[in-house]
Amino acid sequence: MNRRTLLAATGGLVALAGPARAQWKPERPMRLVVPFAPGGAADTVGRLLAEPLGAALGQPVTVENRPGGGTTIGAVNVARAAPDGLTLLYATPNVQILNPHLMRNLAYDPQADFTPVIAVLRAPKLLVVRPDFPARDVAGLIAHGKAKPEGLTYASAGVASSGHLAAAMFGQMAGLEMLHIPFRGTAPATQDVMAGRVDFMMDNIATLLPLVRDGRMRALGVSTAEPAVAAPELPPIGRTLPGFHDASFNYILAPGRTPPEIIGRLNAVLNTILDSPPLTSRFAILGIEKLGGTPDALAAMVREEHARWGPVIERGGIRIQ
Repeated sequence: MNRRTLLAATGGLVALAGPARAQWKPERPMRLVVPFAPGGAADTVGRLLAEPLGAALGQPVTVENRPGGGTTIGAVNVARAAPDGLTLLYATPNVQILNPHLMRNLAYDPQADFTPVIAVLRAPKLLVVRPDFPARDVAGLIAHGKAKPEGLTYASAGVASSGHLAAAMFGQMAGLEMLHIPFRGTAPATQDVMAGRVDFMMDNIATLLPLVRDGRMRALGVSTAEPAVAAPELPPIGRTLPGFHDASFNYILAPGRTPPEIIGRLNAVLNTILDSPPLTSRFAILGIEKLGGTPDALAAMVREEHARWGPVIERGGIRIQ
């Protein structure tokens, strides 16, 4: 995700945020905690939302980076904050969906310690191989993997990363023997796939599509149930592997027990921001789907994804110590 490209839209978003109908108004500056280091995708989108949110509510919103512990450090910070609407968490699936399956002793209650505010975005993944890889499509990759006595190898940005879990689910559903090769980040993982040292990988479309467009990788399919807006020519993996679908999604949480009138105001303002043309156009360029909607819809999505990923993680024996 291009940080500079996204932040270029901020000025237009501030003007478009507009007033919300609800009456709650913060009396002090707000914090948006991002549980990752500065410069990454979550940090970039968090900053893109923070300025127009502050403009609409009449108080500045500071992005506070608290990386580490597989998002647990940032999550604990928000879980222990006062439920007054002044502290929010920019969440990824780790916080409530994956960490309860991956970690034996969480320092927070993934449900009781948070109140859903709004779903922000969903990002498809691409399944990619090197340009001269023998398989030309998903069916070919599965056939190639079943024909190899040692099975397939796949790269990821690290153990329990979104790419690791998506590829593990792919292998389980396809009945493949596969060896996971984790790296410290997406960049070195892509290098080894392009060099032919690893068979394939899955990662977010914003990261991999430029490499595909440049001819340095070949995409065999997209992870979402429908074709991606940014690459409509790529078939969904689920057309070959029925039932397969995956997309990373980001969302906003408040501390548990935050009053409904505060959640309602935050939700209304953020829906307006997400519907604004500057943001939707930037998301479209990067292949990202904006979500929005109600807190109840977000809560249902979290429950569904938590139930869906549990068996994948258990079957794969995936754990974070």
